[in-house]
Amino acid sequence: MEQFIVSARKYRPQNFSTVVGQSHITTTLKNAIRNQQLAHAFLFCGPRGVGKTTCARILAKTINCEHPDEDGEACNTCHSCVSFNEGSSMNIHELDAASNNSVDDIRSLVEQVRFAPQAGKYKVYIVDEVHMLSTSAFNAFLKTLEEPPPYAIFILATTEKHKILPTILSRCQIFDFKRITTNDTVEHLEDICGKEGIHAEKAALQVISQKSEGCMRDALSILDKIVSFTNGELTYQNTLEHLNILDADYYFRMMDNMLRQDLSAAMLLYDDINRKGFEGDLVLNGFAEFIRNLLLSKDPKVASLMEVVESFRIRYSEMATKMNTGYLVSALNILAEAEINYKSARNKKLHVELALIRLCYLQQALELVNEPGKKKLTELRPLNFRALTPFTKATVELKPAAGPAQVITPIQPAKVPEPGPVLIIEETIVQQKVPSTKIGSLQKIRERVSVSAQAGNTIKAIHLTGELLQMAWQEFIDQLKENRNPAAQSFEMAALEVKDEGSFTVITPNNLQQKFIDGERIPLSEFLQKRFHNQQLTYQVIVEQREDLQIKFEAPLNSRERFQQLSSQFPLIKELKDRLKLELDY
Repeated sequence: MEQFIVSARKYRPQNFSTVVGQSHITTTLKNAIRNQQLAHAFLFCGPRGVGKTTCARILAKTINCEHPDEDGEACNTCHSCVSFNEGSSMNIHELDAASNNSVDDIRSLVEQVRFAPQAGKYKVYIVDEVHMLSTSAFNAFLKTLEEPPPYAIFILATTEKHKILPTILSRCQIFDFKRITTNDTVEHLEDICGKEGIHAEKAALQVISQKSEGCMRDALSILDKIVSFTNGELTYQNTLEHLNILDADYYFRMMDNMLRQDLSAAMLLYDDINRKGFEGDLVLNGFAEFIRNLLLSKDPKVASLMEVVESFRIRYSEMATKMNTGYLVSALNILAEAEINYKSARNKKLHVELALIRLCYLQQALELVNEPGKKKLTELRPLNFRALTPFTKATVELKPAAGPAQVITPIQPAKVPEPGPVLIIEETIVQQKVPSTKIGSLQKIRERVSVSAQAGNTIKAIHLTGELLQMAWQEFIDQLKENRNPAAQSFEMAALEVKDEGSFTVITPNNLQQKFIDGERIPLSEFLQKRFHNQQLTYQVIVEQREDLQIKFEAPLNSRERFQQLSSQFPLIKELKDRLKLELDY
């Protein structure tokens, strides 16, 4: 059996042209080699898994190559390159500063620098995670780093440049590596999948790239895990399942419920998400990122900042055109506040549900705030009061709906003060209007239902029977099989019992099958309610140990059973055993 090598090692770049996403680094190094302007000390900085150690090894191999090409690349055929590729070169020394960070380790390295290379031009010393060196080790390294022998080159690599002493930084030529972009990562993964014969959807590779956050090593490690998990078939769904990522389709459905102010559907959808094992803070953060993407989609200039699967970009744009910017910003404020207070909340699920309730009725709250007839701004200005003429005695006759007229004599006005300049604040004036006929969304739905019922457009519900239920159940199983949903087997093994015209019971033999069926609760309810034209149709799933639901396994016969079976077919065998008085070892 051939030994397995992880993709991060198997496809590690062997020359500068194969380094992904760091062209500004590789071009500079190749020009320096071609022009023979190499510095004596380099410092490679940047995030993890972006190619710092890889570029250091390629640089060490290239400067010792006996026949470099015109572009400054190693030939990979000379004795120096071959020994380097096989790991037997004596001109390269790697030191892990994370575990060798003492003064004695650095002194041992400095002593080795005194010896010239036996073959080749340079001896290269690569110190990885150099920020882990102690202060005394740094100080012991200063003199050698500043004035090394002409044949010695030091390459320091670190992920935390701010922890390195300024005296070290001033002695090195610094190269800052950047995170690898999503497109570069996807292209590299597609190339590897083509070489390995792996069938991978581009959407799945985009999800892996987003999860790796610009780290190529993490992306390759995730790819190896999912290939082992799926046996070489990478799809969008199984990638989400393996990485435990909530699909953006859930957020689209949640936003649709918010816009319709359908609180029940929103709460059921969150319950489905919670049953799948996603924590509330993850849902809040993901929903906030979803709304942020909707805001970006409203302006084509910044739409490129979205790191989403390509198939969702059109869907984001279509939904963004239907939504108001003020609503999106207000929703982001609610989600940000809920995420900040999530850790201190005693009941986490209730805390998330309260945020969803506020989002469901956010549109209605904004309509009340922006209702016409209200002045939104006030002004500060000086005004002069003028003398008011006293009220003359008058009577106001109020005629109630029934009864005698009432005569009210107004109170005599008080003494009017002298006019003078006064600085006042003009208060917000609310126009008095006739009570509006505007009604809420729920009332509108009720009116539409009543009107359609009067018009005779309602569809009579289909009575639930065992035969019809079994037919609808099989149709839903066929849909699951078309979508390659693993829950289809659990649905096939379940038994159905009709309780009455509007409810039934699903019986399963174990808890595992119950979880599979509960995982499809929302789509199953929607399918059956639509199938029977009954929005009140309900069901429950119970676990019951029944023999007819158990999976039948045929156990192989043991020695005693096989002898008894042969004896029944051939009686002479038993007679021979009895005559010879044989004892069989079962």
